[in-house]
Amino acid sequence: MSRELSSQHILSHALPVPAVKKLAGKRIVLASNSPRRRDILRTIGLAPDIVPSTFKEDLSPASFVDIHEYPVSTASHKAVEVYERLVAEDPDNAPDLVIAADTVVLTHAQPSTSQTDYTLLPSIGQELLEKPKDKADNLRMLMDLNGQVCEVVTGVTVAYPILTAPGYGLHSIDERSLVYFADNPKHILQAYVDSGEGLDRAGGFAIQGMGGILVRKVEGDYQNVVGFPMASFFKLLDALVEEEEDFLEM
Repeated sequence: MSRELSSQHILSHALPVPAVKKLAGKRIVLASNSPRRRDILRTIGLAPDIVPSTFKEDLSPASFVDIHEYPVSTASHKAVEVYERLVAEDPDNAPDLVIAADTVVLTHAQPSTSQTDYTLLPSIGQELLEKPKDKADNLRMLMDLNGQVCEVVTGVTVAYPILTAPGYGLHSIDERSLVYFADNPKHILQAYVDSGEGLDRAGGFAIQGMGGILVRKVEGDYQNVVGFPMASFFKLLDALVEEEEDFLEM
């Protein structure tokens, strides 16, 4: 990497594209303690400060006409909470970019063919699956998903300083992927539940871990299912540099 890109938050393998160049020397913050999101960001050469959000994540899914807006709204609240807290704690070391994300799993009707696009699937009757309450709830979730297909939705929001009120700008995206579960015998589901791996994961499974044995294929961004849509996020940064004259200029 050239010297002009040298930064504690920019790793040596980062692509020297305009968005990355603008981030050099800036304070980047990830509003999450998820090691999966941290590692995905490091894959594209970003090493943010880790400042988990204290937002309670108590929004009511029923208040959203489109359930896909639920993780986007949660991510936005996380980003704002961390941005405002860090500015209040140390105005001289305010973040230049706060990245927040929220991932949920939605049940789906099984499409008749693997070529069916998710936009053609029925939007009604979806159940929101967040983190299981306990192992019994984890088994219930996996039994419902077994042999079926679910939709994994991640909302991502970035917050950055602007001159006008409220002092920060927000941009958000949502990424959607389909996960097709194999028709697993119950003893395999029970063994997975007993491992405890799925207890702190939306939908009750970790596709990048042992939960991968339960899945036969993914349509869409695999990294999105892990917890962060790397490609779409990178494109978001690129679009902001292209379209927002004041992005990262303060």
